Amino acid sequence: MEQQPKIIEFPKIGKPIEGYISIAEAQKDIEFEIKRLFWTYYTPESIIRGRHAHHETEMVLIAAAGRIIVNTETIEGKKDTFYLESPASGLYLPKLCWHTMQYTHNTVQLVLASTLYDEKDYVRDYETFQQMQAATIEAGK
Repeated sequence: MEQQPKIIEFPKIGKPIEGYISIAEAQKDIEFEIKRLFWTYYTPESIIRGRHAHHETEMVLIAAAGRIIVNTETIEGKKDTFYLESPASGLYLPKLCWHTMQYTHNTVQLVLASTLYDEKDYVRDYETFQQMQAATIEAGK
């Protein structure tokens, strides 16, 4: 069985009167070496981002501010919805996990990725993903 999307809780240090810090360490809290970091912001609430999977890239999505609704579909066909509302947690996305994201207007999303950017790593067509999924499910029977 392939890895599944899952929530990761990061250490939260501090007190309400002084603020908090959360820490994510590669190979400890994050199961992969972080090779790329990017963030999204000022995304209108009506926009759905993502709509793709990756052949090789694993990621952790963090709502540094605001809220993100993430819908996932694994190559084995498992579908889930996750709500990211705390900077003290993140969502692990394994390879070949179709995902979409919708944000509140004030959301800042931080993404930790296991690979450098490579357009060839993207599966951007949902029908292609479904064909890959059908082949994976058939091979597992």
